Amino acid sequence: MEKKVRFVETALRDGQQSLIATRMRTEQMTPILKTLDECGYHSLEVWGGATFDACLRYLNEDPWERLRIIRRNVKNTKLQMLLRGQNILGYKNYADDVVDLFVKRAIENGIDIIRIFDALNDVRNLQEAAEATKKYGGECQLAMSYTKSPVHTLSYFVDLAKEMVKMGADSICIKDMAGILMPQEAYDLVSALKQEIDLPIDLHTHATSGISEMMYLKAVEAGVDYIDTAISPFSGGTSQPPTECVHLALTNAGYDTGLKTEKLGKVADYFKPVRDEFRKSGLLDPVIKDVEPKTLLYKVPGGMLSNLLSQLKQQHLEEKFQATLEEVPKVREDLGYPPLVTPLSQMVGIQAVMNVITGEPYKVVPTEIKEYVEGYYGQPPYPINKAVAKKIIRNVEPITCRPADLIAPQLASLKAEIGDLAKDEDDLLIYAMFPQLGKDFLSRKNVDFFDIPFDPIEMSLT
Repeated sequence: MEKKVRFVETALRDGQQSLIATRMRTEQMTPILKTLDECGYHSLEVWGGATFDACLRYLNEDPWERLRIIRRNVKNTKLQMLLRGQNILGYKNYADDVVDLFVKRAIENGIDIIRIFDALNDVRNLQEAAEATKKYGGECQLAMSYTKSPVHTLSYFVDLAKEMVKMGADSICIKDMAGILMPQEAYDLVSALKQEIDLPIDLHTHATSGISEMMYLKAVEAGVDYIDTAISPFSGGTSQPPTECVHLALTNAGYDTGLKTEKLGKVADYFKPVRDEFRKSGLLDPVIKDVEPKTLLYKVPGGMLSNLLSQLKQQHLEEKFQATLEEVPKVREDLGYPPLVTPLSQMVGIQAVMNVITGEPYKVVPTEIKEYVEGYYGQPPYPINKAVAKKIIRNVEPITCRPADLIAPQLASLKAEIGDLAKDEDDLLIYAMFPQLGKDFLSRKNVDFFDIPFDPIEMSLT
């Protein structure tokens, strides 16, 4: 039997999102797109996640136009995006009609594969996006947010994958967003999935904890079909393992990766000065390239570690960093062991900071945590601590339905609100995702001086 594994290149989405807060400009990507198309990747992850937000907020770019430019230059390789289920690319639930139109336009503008995940692994929050992806001819990859807890056992993930198969998934992704999946655990999980389901398995991780390459090797030995890597200048640290190194190691071990070493070298050489530009500007902080073994101890993503420290520094309380790290697992247990992925990672982190600063757990509770306890984010993996829930929402009865069932169709009202500023469906969706930000952007986009050059690096630092 031929030993084969294929690669997903993340440099244009998760690689740059993890290292430089998604500040790479379209003009920095365009010259190398045709070479990327010739490398032999299974797919290029180029859109979704924070790219949409960053284009509008920091780069003065139309995210839809970025996608169209990439599609025009990439003729042979599949284009992939990340979608947060019912949250789409925002941080709240949207109505089903918005989800449907967004998926439709993403596919029509050039996306082939949509990776859909939910922060709680509540499959009800995946259903609408999955159905729309299939309806409009896209490949539906449903992702399991990987985490560790007494609830998140091997059988939990196998059962979850089986549910995703029933929902019509074309492939399954193990989304190890914190980089905490150990090598042997990866081997066992991929082996179990391969025994129980007949779909391709994609494995996604981050290099933060220092074990990612070892983990990938064991997963490949177990038969994983695709792995996510980033070209070396945008790899390592909170990004993915380096494409070239993993490719060469697996080739040496007798695996067919489909990749062309010479082409990868050209891609890496192109991105080195791009990386250096971000180093010089300060957007690429050397700290996030560091290995952080504490990730394995506290099950906290690398980006969350830096955010916690930043929040404490703003309060001149950096000496409470260790106490906050120790508080995170307690909060997570109280809240039913949610996976630490956007937006839950931010929410759990802020609550841990509040608990440490006030000295009294849940004395101060953000609105988002209250809404989570009330059921508006979906079903937690495990029941929330009853005493904690009572302290947070008192006698309010949590909802048990799919949260989006309570949201009326939104497109008509959004169209009325934005009026003539939205020239087409893509403009309307910009407004739907980020109303104030989108309105400001559309106001600039539709005037004559929109293309006046400016310095996005300087702008992003102000």
